[in-house]
Amino acid sequence: MSDHIVPRRTYYLIFAALLVLTAVTVAVAFLDVGPLNTIAAMSIASIKATLIVLYFMHARYGSRLVWVFLGCGIMWLGVLLALIMSDYVSRGWTG
Repeated sequence: MSDHIVPRRTYYLIFAALLVLTAVTVAVAFLDVGPLNTIAAMSIASIKATLIVLYFMHARYGSRLVWVFLGCGIMWLGVLLALIMSDYVSRGWTG
């Protein structure tokens, strides 16, 4: 199996994008946009995580099996978040 060779320029561009997104995260943290703070922070974190998985963990050029395990991990994260949110939403009902 031959490995895909990613140019260094791509790594530098992704690293620069991650630095910019980190600065955006800090800037958004200082803004008071009410309940949208969490949504903005989670959106930026999701973009950064996607860049890291695709490029630094080489999932973009991986086999179908890598994509299957990536999909399973994302589904498991969705299950965990759904369970956490169901607990969080139901806490106010117990009085």
